[in-house]
Order: sequence, then C-alpha cells, then structure tokens
Amino acid sequence: MTQQIKIMMLGGVRENGKNMYGVQVDDEIFVLDAGLKYPDSSLLGIDIVIPDLQFFADYGDRVAGIFLTHGHADAIGALPYILRDYDIPVFGSKLTIELAKIAVQHENKQCNDDLFHVIDEDTEIDFNNVTISFFKTTHSLPDSLGIDVSTEKGEIVYTGDFKFDPSAKKDYRMDFVRLADISRKGVLALLSDSTNSESVLQNDQQPDIEKYILNVFKNHDGRIIVASKASNIVRVQEIFQAAAATERKVFLTGRDIGRIVYTAMQMGYLNVPKDILIHGKDLKNIPDKNILILETGRMGEPLKSLQKMATNRHRMIKIKNGDLVFIATTPSHSVETMVAQTSDIIYRSGGIVKQLGYDKHTSGHATGRDLQMLIDTLKPKYLIPVIGEYRLLEIHKNLAVEAGMDPENIYITKNGDCLLLDDDKFYLTDPVPAEDTMIDGSGVGDVGNIVLRDREILSDDGIFIAAVTIDRKKKKIVAEPLVSTRGFIYIKESHDVMDGASDVIKTTISNNFNHKKFDWTELKQDLHTNLEKFLYKETGRRPVVLPIVMEVNQNRHRAMVRRQANISADHDDIETVKANSNSNLNVISQIVKKGTYSNSAAVSKYKFNNNRKIKIKRDIKNVRFRPKKIN
Repeated sequence: MTQQIKIMMLGGVRENGKNMYGVQVDDEIFVLDAGLKYPDSSLLGIDIVIPDLQFFADYGDRVAGIFLTHGHADAIGALPYILRDYDIPVFGSKLTIELAKIAVQHENKQCNDDLFHVIDEDTEIDFNNVTISFFKTTHSLPDSLGIDVSTEKGEIVYTGDFKFDPSAKKDYRMDFVRLADISRKGVLALLSDSTNSESVLQNDQQPDIEKYILNVFKNHDGRIIVASKASNIVRVQEIFQAAAATERKVFLTGRDIGRIVYTAMQMGYLNVPKDILIHGKDLKNIPDKNILILETGRMGEPLKSLQKMATNRHRMIKIKNGDLVFIATTPSHSVETMVAQTSDIIYRSGGIVKQLGYDKHTSGHATGRDLQMLIDTLKPKYLIPVIGEYRLLEIHKNLAVEAGMDPENIYITKNGDCLLLDDDKFYLTDPVPAEDTMIDGSGVGDVGNIVLRDREILSDDGIFIAAVTIDRKKKKIVAEPLVSTRGFIYIKESHDVMDGASDVIKTTISNNFNHKKFDWTELKQDLHTNLEKFLYKETGRRPVVLPIVMEVNQNRHRAMVRRQANISADHDDIETVKANSNSNLNVISQIVKKGTYSNSAAVSKYKFNNNRKIKIKRDIKNVRFRPKKIN
C-alpha cells in the first residue's frame, strides 16, 4: 500500500523564529523543532510567542517524537509549554538535549527526564513506516544537526539553521559526504533555511572574526561590556579567548549564561581559560582595563539588560564614562530599531558602542550562494523554503530557479498549510492549527486579540472607571457616582469633564428605571455607550470605559439561609465525584502497570470531574538505535 505523506507548516514560515514543522507518514507525525519567537512592539506586554498548542490537542496521539536540530530558542523554546501537558519523546544531539533540559526546567520543574533521548549524526531510528537519520551542519553552536526523514517516495530533508564554512572547527563542520549520500537516495522534498537568503555577501570565516574581536579588545583601555546570546557558543568561546589574550577577567551577569557556560564546559564544548571567571564582589578590586562583563540577558536577549545598565536600573552594573559596549551578535531585522535606541541610551550614559555586524558579515545562516550550493548537492524534486519572513522565502525561490529548479516545484507556504503528496505532486489539503500562542508571565495562551486590542487602547487613551451604587427596589441611586481615570486626563484640571460624566451616569440610570424593564446587562451597556459618546465629545479621545454598578442587597439574610441549606447536599455531591474520579484513576493505573496500553499512541490525556490529568507516555521500546551503515 502506498504511503500517505503530508508536510505541515506549524510555525516559522513568513516570520522570524517559532520554527516548527511536521512530517506525517501514514498515522505517525514527526515534529521537527519546537521554537519560539520574541514579540514585536505591537504585542504589548507579551514575553514570547510559541506555535499553536491546539495542534497537540488534535493530533497528539499520532506524534511519534519531536526532533531538534540545535539548541537556540527558535528551535527549542516551545518545549517547556508542550511538555507541560504532553509526554512526547524528544530527540537531539548531546548539547542540544542539555540546553533543552535547561529551558524546560526553567519553566517546568516537573518535566520527566526520561523523555529526552541523545542521538548523533551516526544514529538511525526505525519507526513503523520511516527511518529518521541525521547529518552534521555548521551553525553558531556545536553539534547542530539536519534531519532526514526516509520514506518510500524519497527523502524529506530539513536543514534547520545552517551555513557553509570550510574553516569551521571540528564540532561545527558540515558533513558534505553525508549530504552526497542522502542525494543518491533521491530527495523528495527539501525544507531549507531562508533567514539569510537576501545576503549577497559571503559570511566571514571564523579565523577572521576571532582576529577582529581580539583587535577590538586590544584597542580599548577601559571596561568592556559584551552583549551576546548565551547559546551562541562559538561567540562565547571567541570572547573568552580574546579576554585571556588581553589579560581581562570575565564576569558573567546572568543565570542563563552561567548555566550554559557550565554545561558547555562540562561537556567539553567550551574551553574556558583557568582563573578567568570572577564574582561580582571582585569587580571593585580589579582595574577597569582588566575587566570584561559578558551580558546575555534573560532568555538570551541582551538589549533590555543593556538599557537597564545605561539607565542605572541594572542590579549590578552601571555603564559609565569610558565603557565600551560591544554588541557581538547580528540582530534580526525585527529588533534593529531597538538596537539603535539602545545605542543612543548608552551614548547618553557616557559609554560608546561598537557592533560586530557593522564591520564583519557574520551570520549563522546560509547566504544565497550557500542555498544554491545545497540545492545543487541534494537535487531535490520539491523545495519548501522555511525559516524566514515572506520576502526571504520569495528570494529563496528565485535563487532555486536560478539554480535550475522548476518554479512549479517550489512551494511558498504560510503557517497552517498542510501539503499532501498525491500522484508525486504536493497539493494543499485541510489546514492544521497554527495560530500564535502568546505567553504573558505564567499565562499560556490566555492573551488573545481582544486583550491585545484593549492594551493598545489603554496605551493610547487610558481608562475611565465609573462606579455607582443603586437600590433597584426603590429605583434610586444610593450614593453619588464615583468616577476615576488613569492615562486619560489630568483629573485636577478636568473637573468639568468629571462632573459631566457623573451627570451622564445619573441620567442613564434614571432613564433605565423609568422607561425600561430593569436588566443588568442593558444598564451597563447603556452606561458604557453614553459615557463613551460624552467623553469623545468633550475630549476627542476614546478611553476604555469600565462601568461598575453595585446594588444594595435587600435579601442578604434569605440568601444566607438558602446557602446554609444547600451545604449538606453539595457535600454529598462532592464525595460522589471524588469516588468516581478515584475509581477511574485506579483503572488507568492498573492498565499502565500491566503494560496493556498500546504503544502506537504518543500521548493520551484523561480528564475527570475534578480536572485531574493522567498522562501516558509513548512506549518507544520498539524504536531501535543503531550506528549508521558506512558503505
């Protein structure tokens, strides 16, 4: 029977970050990466954005595993939120898995370590209908891998973030022999990184960047504050080397960088010179010319931390005259404005700014020429540009056409698209859930478009609050309305507006008592509408209007008696629910212990009357790991 093959765009298309893709072969789905993206200025108050978790609610029982290409947030950042509710196996290289565990433990300390499986470029995993294998790629941290899903129709290759750099060191080197081996099998579809497709300049080689950083450090006599991403291991290594060569001690400011550096050191991926790291208490005892401060910020984004340093709001460091702030990362297009604003604040505080990206072309992503070389090497039948904004996907398509591909075999997709292979051609089929899930504090997905719209209005025109107490039985207002505002007008200079609003409230309530059958919803709606019209007429602004109507309770005693009478009945109901729930839990527990539950389901989630959840993880004993055959 012919395999049914689908490719799903779950995130990372027409946007910067939030990479997640699915390959379905028959009844098994293989998820490739599970990343996040950082919000732009329009998402007020949002911390991060992850892919739509509804996908796992709908298709979780088919997910065989999540396969990671590398340890940056755009590839692993959504894992903490997925693994909160779904026990899905996670596969990645040794360093990638350790970084994933750090991310998960940061948000979810209850995560099961048994879900994580370490693989490498010589690993093949046999599932029911496919074989998953891996190949080494060059990126800004070691042990980055591409993924090859082998099907009856051919290979489906996902590159993850990659670039070509012949000068890369051993742990960062692309495996060209493996690429050639995959090409000989026949590549059905290539999902390839588009982030840097518009670049016409080749990336500078690693030795040149190392020399540049060393020269920057040598030519500055004061303190140096380096802003970099914590997970950019190659950059962190270059900073340590240059610091040692210029006799500087290094102070790590954040917990994230401390944990990542420690992990990379323990695993042998990071060589830290002896006695180079210092504590914060040692800064006062060391001359400025011998100090280097490595700032990575929370979750690897250092710009906000730099702003705090420049405005004396950082808990330990204040930028002062003579400080050099060296931004050692190439910012994405979405944060270029923020970089400019940060630089301006730093100069105001007396520091100076130097950016690596201004003098050197350094990126962890493939240039246009690299993408064409990959296409020429793999010779894919179909190309699906991924990991990039829309213009980058289009540029990638044009590059592929220049390299000899048929334009009809290149698919520009959007999040939610699902491509079905039929008669050796991909067609759009029913979409999959792919809306943004927004994380605000500890809330996951509880902030939607309506909340964001209210936040936007609040940021523009503020809020107007009107509180009034009424006696519905006597049809009168018990106390004078109380009106207050924040971010709308200055109250002390706007007595006429406040008094007028109070009159509007009285008139609206009187009209409801006199001319309508009393209805709470209708009363509040009338108050909202009339106040909104009045405020706009007086000020030309549209604040968020929040009417609060309270009632004098005439039946308090009778309500209390009724509640007491119902307590015993409610208690009996609760005991019954508990008994039923415990019975269900015991049944599921026995099934798990006997091992009778089918291993074809990756996730099962049971909900009972008291909302408790039982999660049964996938039994992967039928998955075999073995070294890749070498011809």
